[in-house]
Amino acid sequence: MQRRTFLASVPAAALAGRAFATSRQENPNRDRPDVHGGDRIDGATWASRSPAWGIHGAAATAHPLATLAAIEILKKGGSAVDAAVCANAILGFGEPISCGVGGDCFVLLWDPKQKKVLGLNGSGRSPRGLSLAEQRKRANAKGLINSYGAVSVSVPGAVDAWWTLHQKFGKLPWKDLFQPAIRHAEEGAPIVQNVAFYVGSSERIFSKPENHIEETENFRKVWVKDGKTPREGEVFRNPGLANTYRLIAEGGGRAFYEGEIADRIEAYFKRIGGWMTKADLAAHHTEWVEPRSISYHGTDVWGLPPNSQGLVTLQLLNIMEQFDIRGMGFQSAQALHHEVEAKRLAFEDRAKFYADPNFYRQPTDWLLSKDYAKERAKLIRPDRILIPAYAGQAPSHGDTTYFTVADADGLMISQIQSNYRGMGSGLMPDGLGFMFQNRGELFALEDGHPNIYAPGKRPFQTIIPGFATRNGEPLLSFGVMGGDMQPQGQAQVISNLVDFELGLQEAGDAPRWHHEGGHEPTGEDLGPLGTLNLETGVPEATKKALADLGWKLGPNPGVYGGYEAIQRHPGRFAAATEMRKDGTALAY
Repeated sequence: MQRRTFLASVPAAALAGRAFATSRQENPNRDRPDVHGGDRIDGATWASRSPAWGIHGAAATAHPLATLAAIEILKKGGSAVDAAVCANAILGFGEPISCGVGGDCFVLLWDPKQKKVLGLNGSGRSPRGLSLAEQRKRANAKGLINSYGAVSVSVPGAVDAWWTLHQKFGKLPWKDLFQPAIRHAEEGAPIVQNVAFYVGSSERIFSKPENHIEETENFRKVWVKDGKTPREGEVFRNPGLANTYRLIAEGGGRAFYEGEIADRIEAYFKRIGGWMTKADLAAHHTEWVEPRSISYHGTDVWGLPPNSQGLVTLQLLNIMEQFDIRGMGFQSAQALHHEVEAKRLAFEDRAKFYADPNFYRQPTDWLLSKDYAKERAKLIRPDRILIPAYAGQAPSHGDTTYFTVADADGLMISQIQSNYRGMGSGLMPDGLGFMFQNRGELFALEDGHPNIYAPGKRPFQTIIPGFATRNGEPLLSFGVMGGDMQPQGQAQVISNLVDFELGLQEAGDAPRWHHEGGHEPTGEDLGPLGTLNLETGVPEATKKALADLGWKLGPNPGVYGGYEAIQRHPGRFAAATEMRKDGTALAY
């Protein structure tokens, strides 16, 4: 029986009032930790699906519409960069809880002509009219920059990053890349599950007076109808964003920073008493940067330098390499204990040394050296927790969406783009349909800190794309979304692939840990031990052994990140997506 025939045969009264898309909070059958997924005939028993395979190209994003559009761009003769720009524009509409033109963008990219990994830093700077004294005057009760409102806003770098990429690697006309996103924003598209959940959460956060958001009416006009945010499956439209995309499509990437959009942004901040100006926007330009790499058991793993936290992944893996993680066993207490201790040590260095390189010279070579990794590894003991973890002493003399696309010419792009905390600052410029990021929250306010706030400075950045090569050839374009989870998740994925030889999808589906604690680049101290969050799939024996070692355990749903990946094999690609998100991986 065809589906439409079946539905037609069901009495209307039986369907009346019944919601097919319900949340966990409303349906007790969706919150059963004792119930697990179905059994697979092959592959890991706990894997959610198998990878998508193809020979011409592949794409993996956190939204099905973005992945589909990326594949369509590739089929039209577009490059992986064309497809990535198109996908990112759609994600700004369909996944605004993670990204948009109001946020920043970082890229690692394999250039088949040069046969090398390239890096791009698309992060913006703080407003030049906002002083350190003003930030301190408006600091929260903890002495930190507020998470929301105009003090948290830095110049959005995403659009200029897209433009810079397209100028170098684009094949199709710039304006063509925005037509799918414009169409979706005008016609509307159903809200996916995670977006519905987090938009509702954002509405509750933005409504709290203690968050000091100058205005929230623009947010409510777009996202709150009849007192409610959209539920999963409801069709959502954003004509304001469609018009913004149209202006960018017709005027080029600089239209965001020097044209009508910039004028309206400046007028908006003047209206609400903020600091962003058209001059701040016009001064922004994306930078090509030199990525760094380390070898992890013969696989070269790449990261972007500060102000990104990309090198934290490399530090973490360097320390892990000093131990026989493989011999300790997959998902064993000893493996997780050593990985978490490596994370704690690397993150203490993150808090002390990572900042805008135009304001602070980070001891990068020393931080990434194998000798330093061996020195740090000696602090880790198998039978007890290091208290406290601390940063090294340098020798004398720094919410998110990830996606990846690969094309038939060998170009592979690993791209991450974010508004930072949730949907961002809470501020949406009049009529433009997007929200500004709150990356400025990540500055420190204490004297002498490398990451101390300054006008025209880039804040410490959590967003990091991932890439791996082997024997000078591209192997893996991947990322794990989610604040400080990103280097933790990247290291776990690499270990799953290299140490435990899991498949591409299995490496992302495997249960994860997330540790929160220690010092932050903002100067905040989250406590010496912190909390080790474990997904429900971690074996009970492992949880018990970790608790016996003294770890404070928690579940903290939602902190384990989101994974997308493309692996290159001779003559073909495999693409994997994240079962914790709403994404899709396709190849052809």
